[in-house]
Amino acid sequence: MSSKPPVETNKPYKREIRSFVIRDGRITPGQIKALEEYWPIYGFDLAGDPSPKIEPLDRNMPFLTEQPVVLEIGFGMGDSLFEMAMQSRSTNFIGIEVHRPGVGHLLGLVHQEGLENVRVFRADSVEVLKFGLPDNILDKVQIFFPDPWHKKKHHKRRLITNAFVALLRAKLKPGGLLHIATDWEPYAEEIAELMADATAFEKCDVPERVVTKYERRGLRLGHVVTDMAYALRE
Repeated sequence: MSSKPPVETNKPYKREIRSFVIRDGRITPGQIKALEEYWPIYGFDLAGDPSPKIEPLDRNMPFLTEQPVVLEIGFGMGDSLFEMAMQSRSTNFIGIEVHRPGVGHLLGLVHQEGLENVRVFRADSVEVLKFGLPDNILDKVQIFFPDPWHKKKHHKRRLITNAFVALLRAKLKPGGLLHIATDWEPYAEEIAELMADATAFEKCDVPERVVTKYERRGLRLGHVVTDMAYALRE
């Protein structure tokens, strides 16, 4: 008789759907150097087994509390986030990105200019919102040109959902802003409908922002850019 345990042929398996696919592509020696040398200065790390204790931020809590905090989700190569941080040194910026070349590029720019108002997560934004940030800490969240996942079968990968907006609501201060921009009109319509049902938010004037590299490319291709802004009711 075999001593091996029976094989569970019908064991359920649930895989979390992510809104991104990591495609690092080419990474330069300078970006690698920035990741290795500057991450300890500007990086926020999530533990391997994330915990709501928010331990990764304890050493940087003064960064979070001394002046307004803006979170940018998906900063790409980071040029526009860097430009905003240069223009508004009295505001703290936290960026989230999974693209290693982009993170390395931003870290290099930040260190070169000696900026002290930028910190970075290289992680899934959902995990950062769940485990990496205290509640009621953000003055603004900006999501510029999230992947629209054009094909219908991939719509389930879209970042902005009811559940995701609920996570943002917990992290925003009362009166805090959610600013979204997209150049995919069907996605803009979907987001507008979703936010119309999010009663904790009210539509508001769109704040000024810098033009991103991705946006410039879209404009050259004739894409229509839609900006939407919503304030968390106080």
